[in-house]
Amino acid sequence: MSNLSPNKGSRKRTKRIGRGEASGWGKTSGRGAKGQLARTGGKVREGFEGGQTPLYRRIPKWGFFSRTRILGWNIYNTINLNQLDSKFSDGDTVDLESLKSKGLGTRSRLRGGVKVLGSGKITKKLTVKVHSITKAAKAAIESAGGSVEIIEAANSKMRRKAKKAESK
Repeated sequence: MSNLSPNKGSRKRTKRIGRGEASGWGKTSGRGAKGQLARTGGKVREGFEGGQTPLYRRIPKWGFFSRTRILGWNIYNTINLNQLDSKFSDGDTVDLESLKSKGLGTRSRLRGGVKVLGSGKITKKLTVKVHSITKAAKAAIESAGGSVEIIEAANSKMRRKAKKAESK
């Protein structure tokens, strides 16, 4: 027990700077000569190029940020008809719980609401309970013998939007 020591290379020694010229890290402590970066607190903000017009301002603007994305309006977790056809059996009910159990969305992803899109074909008779559905998807489900029920929107913004749509 008296001769235990750590494995070679397992413990890295701390670099002690500013401890004399003989250490190799004396005098300026690796900061170079004078100037802003040699001073305490002499940091330069990210993207600063010393007064030259920075890259993010030299390059033209491109694209935009959608307000609906930023403010969280109308962000549905989308599911296609072919996904419903492959995951559900004939006569099943498609709702938030069944979508979670079949791996078509997590609690956090489904919280914003679910919208069924008309991509693909459906051959099974399903009862679909979702927040929104496209006309093509609704027609396809009903032609396969299923039914569609629109449930109340998940959050207040979506609820207001749904009420506004009903009044039209």
